[in-house]
Amino acid sequence: MKFRPYFILCFLLLIHSNSTTAQNQTTLLKKTPFILGETVTILSQQLNEDRTLNIYLPSSCHPDSLRTYPVIYLLDGSADEDFIHVAGLVHFGTFPWVNALPESILVGISNVDRRRDFTFPTTIEQDKKDYPTTGGSANFIRFLEKELLPFIENNYRTNDTTTIIGQSLGGLLATEVLIKKPELFTNYIIVNPSLWWDNESLLKLEPKLDSKAKAVYLTAGKDEEEGMVRSATELSDMLKRLKANEYTVFFKIFEGQHHGNILHLAVYDAFEQLFKTGKK
Repeated sequence: MKFRPYFILCFLLLIHSNSTTAQNQTTLLKKTPFILGETVTILSQQLNEDRTLNIYLPSSCHPDSLRTYPVIYLLDGSADEDFIHVAGLVHFGTFPWVNALPESILVGISNVDRRRDFTFPTTIEQDKKDYPTTGGSANFIRFLEKELLPFIENNYRTNDTTTIIGQSLGGLLATEVLIKKPELFTNYIIVNPSLWWDNESLLKLEPKLDSKAKAVYLTAGKDEEEGMVRSATELSDMLKRLKANEYTVFFKIFEGQHHGNILHLAVYDAFEQLFKTGKK
C-alpha cells in the first residue's frame, strides 16, 4: 500500500501529458504537391526513342502573356541529376535584387545513355572496351538541331537567345557543338569538359566561324585532374586565338573545386559573366 501514491502520481502525469499533446497538435488543413516545372516526353526520330524533358518556366510566363524568354538547355538534366539545383539558380538569379540573368526558360534534357550521346567515336581501344555504347554524339546533335530546339521554339514563348550547359562528358558534347555547329546556341557554358576523350582529338579541330555564338564560359576546378585542367586551358587559348573577333571567351579556374562539386558555383558565375555584361 505504501506505493499507491507513486502510481497515482504517474497516472496523473500521463493524463496531463496526453492532454498537453492534444492541445498542441496542429491540424493539417491541406496538402498539395510542390510543382517546380513540367515534364514532357517527345518522340525522337533521330535517336529512335522517347526523350524526357524537365522544363522550368518563369512565373511571368502564362498563356495570356506576349513576352518571350531566353532558353537555357541543360545536359544531364534529369530530376535526379542537375535539373533541380540549376532551376534554383535560374529562379534566384532572376530576382530583381540579384539580376544575374533575365527571366529564362530552363530545359533539362534527361539522360538515356550519356556515354552514347555525349561522345564521338574513339580510336582508343581501351575506351571502346570501357564504354561499349559510345560514339553517338552526331545523332544527339542532330536531335538537338532538328527536333529539340524546334520543339521548344514552337511550343514555348522563346526569343533568339539560347544557352547550353554541359559538364564532364556533357562539356565534351558542348565543346563538340561549339566547334562543329556553333550556330545552334548563343552562349556556351562548358564546365570541366572531358577533352581527354579520343586522345584529345577535339582540340585538333579548328572551330567553324559563325556570328550567332556570342560568348563561351569555360571553367575547370583547381583540384581536378591535371590533364583536365591543362586541356581546358588549351581549349581556352585556342578559342581566344582563333575567335577573338567572333565571340567573348571567359575562362576561370575555381580554387578548391573538383569534378564533383564545381557545377553549381560555375553555372551561377557563368550567368553573371554572360548576362550582366549585356549579352542576351
